Amino acid sequence: MRSPSVCLAALLLAVGARFSLAYQDTPWCSPIKVKYGYASCRSPRGGYYKNVLGTKCDIRCQKGYELHGPQELMCQSNKRWSGKVLCKQKRCPTLSMPGNGGFKCLDGAYYNSRCEYYCSPGYQLKGDRIVQCMDNKLWSGRPASCVDMEPPRIQCPSVKEKTAEPNKLTARVFWETPEGRDTADGILTDVILKGLPPGSHFSEGDHKIHYTVFDRAGNKGTCRFYVKVKVRRCGKLNAPENGYIKCSGDGDNYGATCEFSCIGGYELQGSPARVCQYNLGWSGTEPTCTPMNINVGVRTAAALLDQFYEKRRLLIISTPTAANYFYRLQLGMLQPALCGLDLRHMTVIELVGVYPAQLGRIGLRLMPPALALQLRLLLRIPHYNFNMVVVDKHGVDKERYPFPATPAELFALIDTFPLRKEEMKLQAEAGQSCP
Repeated sequence: MRSPSVCLAALLLAVGARFSLAYQDTPWCSPIKVKYGYASCRSPRGGYYKNVLGTKCDIRCQKGYELHGPQELMCQSNKRWSGKVLCKQKRCPTLSMPGNGGFKCLDGAYYNSRCEYYCSPGYQLKGDRIVQCMDNKLWSGRPASCVDMEPPRIQCPSVKEKTAEPNKLTARVFWETPEGRDTADGILTDVILKGLPPGSHFSEGDHKIHYTVFDRAGNKGTCRFYVKVKVRRCGKLNAPENGYIKCSGDGDNYGATCEFSCIGGYELQGSPARVCQYNLGWSGTEPTCTPMNINVGVRTAAALLDQFYEKRRLLIISTPTAANYFYRLQLGMLQPALCGLDLRHMTVIELVGVYPAQLGRIGLRLMPPALALQLRLLLRIPHYNFNMVVVDKHGVDKERYPFPATPAELFALIDTFPLRKEEMKLQAEAGQSCP
C-alpha cells in the first residue's frame, strides 16, 4: 500500500504534464519592444501569458514622441502581431528665416528644442527672441522678425556766420549739403531741405536751416543749424533842421551814403554827404542849414547869380516904372502866393526904373543901380516894357512873360522842372505844404 505522499507527487506530475502540452500547443508572438514607448498588454490566459494568442496590447509613446501605427496590437494565430508601430520624435514646422537676420537651434525643429533669433546690425528684433518646440508640435511664442527701427543719421554743419559786404544788406552763404547714413541697408531717400538752399542771399538776422532724410522703413533722421548774418551799422543820422536827408541802403549800414540838402532860403554848412565806414563811424562833419545870406555888394551880375546856383530859382520882374499897371497887377497876384513860391524855392528880384534912375530889390535889400543894370543886360531884359523871367537852379532862362502870370501858371511851370520832382518827394516826407 502506497503512502499518501507518494500519491500526491504522482498527481502533481500528471497535472504538470498536461500544462506542458498546452503551452507547447498555444501560438506565441514575439515579445513587443517599443522604442521610446511602452506596451500595456492583457492576455486571456492571465498575467503570465503576455504574448500568447489573443493577447491585446495598448501602445503608448514617451512624451515628445508620437505613435505611427495602430494604438492596439493583438497576437494572431500566425504568431505575429496585428500591426507594426513606431514612436517617432515630434517635430515642429520648419521656422522661416527672418529677413536681415537668422536663428540658431539646439536640436533642430524637434520636440523641446529651443531656437534663438538674431538680427543683422542696424535692425531690431520684433517678436519673441526664443521659441521652443512644444508637445503639440507648435512653437511657443511668436516667430520673430527683424525690422529697421533705428533712424538714419545725418550731420549738419555748425552755425554759419557772415558779415554783409559794403553797401549790402544781405550776405551770400555756402555750405556742403549734408549726407545721411543708414545703419541698416544703407538705402536712403533724398535729403529734404527746409529753408533757403546754400548759395542764397540771406538777410540780416538768424535763419534756421533744417534737413530731413528717411530710410526705406520710414524712419526719419533730422539735423538743423543756423545761418547768422550781421550788418555793420553806424547808427541813424537825422536831417538837419530846415533841411532834408536822403540815404542809400538802410540808411546806417556799412557803405551807406547820406546826402543832405536845405529847404529854400537856407544854405548847407558842413558835409553835404556822409558815408558809414567800417569802424562804425560816419565820415565828414555834421551838416546844418543856416539862413541864406545874399550879398548885394558884388561887382557883377554873374557873381550875384552864382549865389543862387543849385539853391534857389529866380523870378525876375522888370518894369520901367513902379506905376506900371502890369507890374502892380503882378505883385498883387503874388502877394497871397508867397508860401507856394517859397515851397518851390523861388526868390523874387524886382528891377524898377530906367538907368540911371533904376534900382534893384531882393526882398527888403536894395541892389546898386549898376548891378541892376548889369542884370538886365546879362539876361537881355528890355528896359521900357514889363517883362518877367523865370530862371532855374542851374541859371538857365526857362520862361519869359511879357504880361502878368497867375501863381497857378508859374507853379505848373516850375513843377515840371527835373529837380522839382525830387523836392516834392522830400517835402511830402517831411510834411511840408502850404495851407
